Amino acid sequence: MGNTITDTNFNFPGQKSVYKGKVREVYAFENDLLVMVATDRLSAFDVVMPKGIPYKGQILNQIATKMMEATKDLVPNWLLATPDPNVAVGHACAPFKVEMVIRGYMSGHAAREYKTGKRTLCGVPMPGGMKENDPFPEPIITPATKAEKGDHDEDISKTDILKRGIVTEEDYALLEKYTRALFQRGTEIAAERGLILVDTKYEFGKTRGGKIVLIDEIHTPDSSRYFYADGYRERQDRGEAQKQLSKEFVRQWLIQNGFQGLEGQTVPEMTDDYIDTVSNRYIELFENITGEPFVKADVSNIQERIERNVLDYLMGA
Repeated sequence: MGNTITDTNFNFPGQKSVYKGKVREVYAFENDLLVMVATDRLSAFDVVMPKGIPYKGQILNQIATKMMEATKDLVPNWLLATPDPNVAVGHACAPFKVEMVIRGYMSGHAAREYKTGKRTLCGVPMPGGMKENDPFPEPIITPATKAEKGDHDEDISKTDILKRGIVTEEDYALLEKYTRALFQRGTEIAAERGLILVDTKYEFGKTRGGKIVLIDEIHTPDSSRYFYADGYRERQDRGEAQKQLSKEFVRQWLIQNGFQGLEGQTVPEMTDDYIDTVSNRYIELFENITGEPFVKADVSNIQERIERNVLDYLMGA
């Protein structure tokens, strides 16, 4: 098992604060710069697993970077540079307190809700007579917001977002426009790779100047679900599960080992062999999503490498 980075405690010149999320650690600077470090932590069912996954942070960071480059003509984004394989640097933004989830297919959370008899999701109607993994007539936007307590996401309707003043009507219209444009581009990129972009989420923020930009990750296997296009229709007709390209395989392993993040449950032991299997699967995801070979970064001393590369960037910024 290779070296991993699961926690950082850098103290860069001009640094004023640090925010540690489930996977990323964000360093804020006095000059309105953000340095985002993608760690090798693995989160599932809103629980961070006890061991890191080699190269996972590099994979997520590099996919997000490639996808932001491929969509910046459509939607402005926060990204300025990637001085290290695990690091993205960009403009500080005030994030909107909603995630713009868009679904082209009735899968995942939407399918689970549908099976209970619900025919609306986040105030959006879902047609009758659908099977799991069927395409919607057109993609639907089903926003989510953080619960008042804890890190769990909660479904919310556009009506409630506007009524509660979480986002203004003018800003929300632009978020919807950007979300649909990004999903259409992501769908086209996926099709070129023999994939189907099933659903994904986008996060947006406002710069100090009031400009709405795309932030965080985009079209990664942690934020998106992909199917293999080859054989999709045949599997649907036979009522078989679709071949997925996402971190769903980790969730399924946890479920099979009695863990779904519920109170009283214990994370099953992740052996070195299993962790290597997960790492190899993430590398496979990278190569399928980008169409490029994955080049492993030097992990002999990841902390030192990241600190050196970030300092070099800051000195030249």
